[in-house]
Amino acid sequence: MYFGRYFCSQTAAGHRRRYQRPVKQVIKSNFSETLAEIKESIFSSDFVAVSLQKTGSYSAPWQKCLPIDTEETAYLKAKRAAERFQILQFSVCPFSVKASKLIANPYNFQLFPRHEVKAGMPSYVFSCQSSSLASMAQEGFDFNACIYNGISYMSRAQESAATVQTRSVLLNGGGLLSTSALSVADVIFSERIKTRVKNWMNGCNNQHKTEVADYLISSLRKLVERSENYGSRPSLTIDVCSERQVQLTSEALKEFVNIVLVRPPAKAGVEAVQVVLTCSEEDKNLLVKEIQDLEEEQRRLVSGFREVIDLISTSQRPVVVHNSLNDFAFIHEKFLAPLPPTTNEFSSSLLSVFPHILDVNHLMKELGLFDKMNNLSSAISYLDSRFSASVDMEVSYEAEKTDCVDVHRHSVMKVCQLFVKLCSILKISLEIPEGGHTHLPALLQCSSNMFCSSDVRDPCNDDVRIWTSKSRTVSLRNLVFLWGFRKGMSAQDLKDVLCNSHDVFSEEFDVKMVDRKCAIVVFWTPGFSKSFLGIMDSGERFSNKLENMIFEGLKAADYETYRRVCKSDLWKPDLAECLAQATDETKVFSGAKMQQEKSVICWNNDEMINLDEL
Repeated sequence: MYFGRYFCSQTAAGHRRRYQRPVKQVIKSNFSETLAEIKESIFSSDFVAVSLQKTGSYSAPWQKCLPIDTEETAYLKAKRAAERFQILQFSVCPFSVKASKLIANPYNFQLFPRHEVKAGMPSYVFSCQSSSLASMAQEGFDFNACIYNGISYMSRAQESAATVQTRSVLLNGGGLLSTSALSVADVIFSERIKTRVKNWMNGCNNQHKTEVADYLISSLRKLVERSENYGSRPSLTIDVCSERQVQLTSEALKEFVNIVLVRPPAKAGVEAVQVVLTCSEEDKNLLVKEIQDLEEEQRRLVSGFREVIDLISTSQRPVVVHNSLNDFAFIHEKFLAPLPPTTNEFSSSLLSVFPHILDVNHLMKELGLFDKMNNLSSAISYLDSRFSASVDMEVSYEAEKTDCVDVHRHSVMKVCQLFVKLCSILKISLEIPEGGHTHLPALLQCSSNMFCSSDVRDPCNDDVRIWTSKSRTVSLRNLVFLWGFRKGMSAQDLKDVLCNSHDVFSEEFDVKMVDRKCAIVVFWTPGFSKSFLGIMDSGERFSNKLENMIFEGLKAADYETYRRVCKSDLWKPDLAECLAQATDETKVFSGAKMQQEKSVICWNNDEMINLDEL
């Protein structure tokens, strides 16, 4: 057991010096032996911090989570990122706080998706964001080690599909169906199975009496009966058409001794039950153990790193992150199942696996310091400069030093450190009594399981912030998206053009660029945004400058159009193109709806007349 204590110290020159903290590196070659170790660490700790390194987060500036995003649009952006990009590094740090000391056990897992078993599943395809890869390279990330020695994995949904295709499953006979629920067809099927197996077993027992001259007849009988060998033991394959027939077969053969029922992988979509004959009760028990061991080996091979995710879930320990929405969207997509379409479904599915998720963003909000948290390092530096909350950290793990690397202020360590600092400042005790992991302190309980955009807000409120550095909020109904303006125009240029161009701009308003081709106009006076959109559609005249811009192609849309873009497949690099296409589709839909209304059957002089036929 290696122990290391790390803390902040002040040098003579007054500069703060931080010691490097060792993080155990886990790759494919040492993954199996690390599982037992990390299991003990997780179950002996009070919290588990996680941090992810991904191949990217967004493909265009507008596709990242913005202050203007609602809980719904932020989730849709996180969902798209999780579906497109890949996790290459997953850091896990079980930790506890004892006597004001942070005791941490950090592990860094290198991941790379590959199929360890031939399950007939599609190849992994993912996108890469060049800036993310460049950042990882600057931090010393070893891409060769990741690709060649990264740990593979499958989600729970993928494993369920792969099990049917690749794995033999042991069937436990009996007690599956009640006799009162059996139909006549069920009874006939069961009796035929019994007779067939009985005749086959008799043939196997008399096989040693067969003469060499009868070899051809014996071979033909095996072919007709579908009799073959399971290893060195004789077996019989019974084709089945449904799950019910599997249950009927298992129930019908429960009275037969010295046989083991196995469900082999489906071949060309054909399901079957394999009956394996053993020579004694001891041989039967030996075969059952062999199959169970094989199942466990294949399960570990298929699930890979997801075993760690399952351990964290089983432990029910609170999970600490610094970006819960994005990180857990990736975790759900890669290790659980495809992401559901709505936020409520996502939360329900995720919390059934991880009941307590703590985001340090929300604790920063409790201090009123959320704006200072551009990243983990800046947040820690800000707290160090404003509060006296030093953290004495002890790192321990059962490993050789050669299994570790010194990573200066590794992200998962920063998450632990920031979490403990915030709790210390907020006077939240982190010394959890034994067995009390499901009962968090009141403030932590209130801050747990909150999934929203980077700007923490009440999900029931449709007000959003426009600038991260300003707390002022505005209703979604008072926002208008503008695009089609001249290249190179800034927010101030647009505001100058709009100012005094019409009465709707006589009151206070602001302009903010979303990307280089799209801006958002903020009307601080309720109702003016609707008036502006109506004027744009009606063709009413504005000032000369704005009139010229409209003539050159200036367009406008409300927030609902932006919401439709996020819900659709319109994820082009420029938001302007997406909004234009969504607006065109709305016009086509509206035109079709109007045409449908025109063709409605109406009454005229007690006679039905179709207007299209007039």
